[in-house]
Amino acid sequence: MIKSELIEKLAAANPHLFQRDVERVVNSIFEEITQALERGERVELRGFGAFSVRNRPPRQGRNPRTGASVAVKEKHVPFFKTGKELRERVDGKA
Repeated sequence: MIKSELIEKLAAANPHLFQRDVERVVNSIFEEITQALERGERVELRGFGAFSVRNRPPRQGRNPRTGASVAVKEKHVPFFKTGKELRERVDGKA
């Protein structure tokens, strides 16, 4: 599912709301999650999962074409850990 499909489904499930309002709400939620991760905070949605930022230390990598050693800088990458309820539903236990 892509973001536009999510907006369409939410608008269809809530006919009393305009689609542009549903789109504004969805964009606001994603923007707030993004801003929290930029600040290094953790975002937890109970039953769904938690978003956090993980640090990858600098390391020596290899250029796959030449095999030469390359210095890879430190990175901060987003990480998502599923909640127990979501894992069970996807696994078919709920």
